Order: sequence, then C-alpha cells, then structure tokens
Amino acid sequence: MHSFQTVSDIRIETGGTDKLDQYVKGLSTNKRVAIVTDKGVRSLGLLDNGLSALKSAGYDVLVFDDVVADPPDTIVQKGANEIRAFGADLIIGFGGGSPMDSAKVMAHLVGSDQPLETLYGVNMAKGPTLPLLLIPTTAGTGSEVTNVAILTTGKTTKKGIVADSLYADRVLLDAALTFGLPASITAATGIDAMVHAIEAYTSILQKNPISDALALSALRKLRGAVVRAVQDGNDVDARNDMLIGAMLAGQAFSNAPCAAVHALAYPLGGFFHVPHGLSNALVLTEVMKYNLPNAKDWYGEIATDLGVGQSGNSLIDEMLRIKADTRVPQTLTEVNIKADSIRMMADDAMTKERLLMNNPRPMTLDATIKIYENIL
Repeated sequence: MHSFQTVSDIRIETGGTDKLDQYVKGLSTNKRVAIVTDKGVRSLGLLDNGLSALKSAGYDVLVFDDVVADPPDTIVQKGANEIRAFGADLIIGFGGGSPMDSAKVMAHLVGSDQPLETLYGVNMAKGPTLPLLLIPTTAGTGSEVTNVAILTTGKTTKKGIVADSLYADRVLLDAALTFGLPASITAATGIDAMVHAIEAYTSILQKNPISDALALSALRKLRGAVVRAVQDGNDVDARNDMLIGAMLAGQAFSNAPCAAVHALAYPLGGFFHVPHGLSNALVLTEVMKYNLPNAKDWYGEIATDLGVGQSGNSLIDEMLRIKADTRVPQTLTEVNIKADSIRMMADDAMTKERLLMNNPRPMTLDATIKIYENIL
C-alpha cells in the first residue's frame, strides 16, 4: 500500500510577498499575525514590503526574528510563548529551513497544549495547530511542503519532529526573494534539494510512484538551474526552477524519507555549525559511492532520465560535476573539521536510526568513519 500527503494550497508568484495581505486571506480571522524569521533575512529587507502591505490592510504584526541556524528548542519555545501572549491566530514562517521549521513547531505549540519534549519522533505531535503560511527565501530545504522539523536539543543533538500536523495550510513561492542570495548559498541549497530528491528516489521503506515522479521532476528542474543561478543570481527562470525544484523534492522526501546522506550530514551541523545544505553537499557523493552496490539500478534510472548516462556511476559523476561547477567546498578541512573529530561524528551519525532505516545499503560505523576520512 502507498500513501501520499502534501500541502493543499501552493501559490507561485514572483513578487507575491509585496502583496502579502492578499495571501493571508482566509487564514487569519482576528488580524493578528506573527511572522517567524531570522535577523539575517530581516536585515536584507526581504520582509519590508510584505510587512507594509499587512499593516496597510489593518493587521497587527509581531515579528519574531530570534531564530538561528539549527534552531535550539529553547528559542522555539520562547517564540511560541511570545506568539501566544500576542494572541496571533496565524503564523507566517519566512526564511530558510530554520525559520520555517521553527514556525511549524511554534504553530503546534500555540495551537495545542502538548509540551515540546513530547513532540519528537514520528507521529508524536497531535492535536490542533495555529494556521500556518510558509514562504521560503532559499531554494533548498523544501521545508515549506514537508511535515518535518529539525531542532537542536541540548548543545549539539538534533532531533526530528515528523507529523502531518506540521504541514502548512498555504505556501507562497516568490522567486524574487532569492535574487540576492550569494552564490555559495545558492549552490549549497540547490545541491541540498538534489540530495532530497535522490534520497527520496532510493528510500527503501516508503518509496512510491508519486514520490518517484516528484523526485525525477525536481532533479530535471534543479540540474541545470543550480549552475545557472550560481553564475547569474538574477536569472529569473533559473531562480524559479530552483524554487519549484526544491518544493517538488520536498514533497518527495516528505513521503519517502531521507537516509544516510542526512544522517552523516547532521553531525557537521550539530557539532561544527556547518549549514545544512553544505553538510549534505559534502557527504553526498561518498555516501552514493557506498550505496552503489544496492542502488545502482535506481541511480541509473535517474541518470537516464536526466540524459547524463545510464549507470549509477554516471549519476555520481554528474553530481561531482555540479559540485565542482558551483564551487562548493568539497572537504571537511575546508570547513575546519579535523581528523580527530571523525569518530565523534560517526558515533553521532549512527544514532540517526530514523534516517538510516531508509538507506538502500545498511550503514555501519566503519563505513561511516571511512566516508568521513575520504572527504577529509
């Protein structure tokens, strides 16, 4: 049996954020809106026109911009408390994966009485949530259409919340928000989206015909668009293709979950604060090489669909080319991770059973150590 869920209302308009008051219609009843973002996004002015549109239309707006990368559970709880005190009846998550993940959890915390510590795991988050609108400002995480949120608990541990109650009520894709992204972030987030699609296509437990179709469609969009957007940040077609590709990949992996690439990437973020997209890009091709004995047919199908060859090795070579052409860092040394940290990261990666269970080839501690050593 297969099943498939996604966000029911997805709207695409370049420049749509400038008339944000039109996109909250039907979601907010008391005209009190909370926007969850981070200080970096806010400082770029990406939110200014949308805020003006809301205020001109008579909305009271609370902007919570304390979100940071790899959002700590304490910040998410703080945001939920402030939003509850403000009396908002709509939350807008505005930014990359961290603000959107935070907004999802805050919507659940404010809408229900369930304590945060009880939400972690699969289908543990239950009960009502506040209406939620998500607007991505990067084209990578696909968080806007997933039922997943990743938080940092304690100093370094990352935990996932996976539940259908985390799906947004509405999504706005506005390519204009991504025009100013630096080439390095464009590259890392774009490859992140490709990772989502590749892992969804090879996810052994819940892979299904719909997730497969979405993953292939995502990769077709992303393969050419990532390099073009890196070369010309104002290429509107490339930016749109990236945004739509990231969304399609998000829909795919939300139903056919990610695997060992993500499991091995998480310690890079948790211990060393390497951005999530870059973490995935760093470990991607070595994990693919490890998976090749079990995933060669699936990799070959992707390569054939993309027109880059017919073998699993062809797909690996294509991802190596894209990493080279976009100039993302290729070694742990380039992100200041040393050899003496490898065992610690490997031990942590092996705890990510929620992800490893989906991998086409069983992952071992020795293999994890070897993969890290190969990218040192």
